[in-house]
Amino acid sequence: MEPNSLKWVGSSCGLHGPYIFYKAFKFNRDGKPRILSLGDFFFVRCKPEDPICIAELQLLWEERTSKQLLSSSKLYFLPEDTPQGRTVGHGEHEVIAVSEKVIVRLEDLVKWTVPDFSGWAHGLKAEPLKPSVVRELGTNGRREALHRYRESTLTSGLNFRDIQRERAQLGEDLQQVLVLSYPQYCRYRSILARLREQPSSLLTDHTVLALGGIAALGGNTRILYCRDTFEHPALLQNESICDEFGDHCFSFPVNLPVGNCIFKRAAEVRPEGKTVIGVGK
Repeated sequence: MEPNSLKWVGSSCGLHGPYIFYKAFKFNRDGKPRILSLGDFFFVRCKPEDPICIAELQLLWEERTSKQLLSSSKLYFLPEDTPQGRTVGHGEHEVIAVSEKVIVRLEDLVKWTVPDFSGWAHGLKAEPLKPSVVRELGTNGRREALHRYRESTLTSGLNFRDIQRERAQLGEDLQQVLVLSYPQYCRYRSILARLREQPSSLLTDHTVLALGGIAALGGNTRILYCRDTFEHPALLQNESICDEFGDHCFSFPVNLPVGNCIFKRAAEVRPEGKTVIGVGK
């Protein structure tokens, strides 16, 4: 990470005591600017010797007294990278969530990010939109509408228009990985089956999206699902974890009113319960 490259993006979205909450931040890694916002999934490595896992950014805030910039994320590991290992009960596209959220300073979270994840081949490759459809989205305003729909489903309706503008200036547009709940994954597979042989443009239809469709703007997005959690004792020894900030920060009510929307604490979300259906094995 380049020195002094950390910067909040967009307006704050909540205030509670000494804590100011934000929707996104910007940083430079290896000379390349990047933005991470609430609801984003991205690849991280907690230690140089650790396997790559997926982080879901769930909370961003600044502690005004100490000037600490902090984040709370949920981590997802491949079954073979957990203490129990992969079993016959795990699906081909399944990941398992760490039971506790990890609170990390932004500067450490940036160090965790994995710039090169070309070797990651796990997950269902999302059905991409044809280039002609993507071009049409850019000319008729539907691309922005699609972004707004996606953000509203991931972040409880927060206004991300200012974040989208910043991302557009950087040329950022693609989410490389997405972790769904098991029912969401099943609905997505069902939609793909029903739309087989149909134009890919149907994936941008709001009815299809509401039924579980996912409009992937690029051809490299990987879809995985999570239905279980596990204890990760090794994380307790990670020097980057800042649990001392968690007890105080998460003592406020779950919902914070922000303008016309409600900021819901994503830490309350739990994976779906286990089911005996084995999709994607």
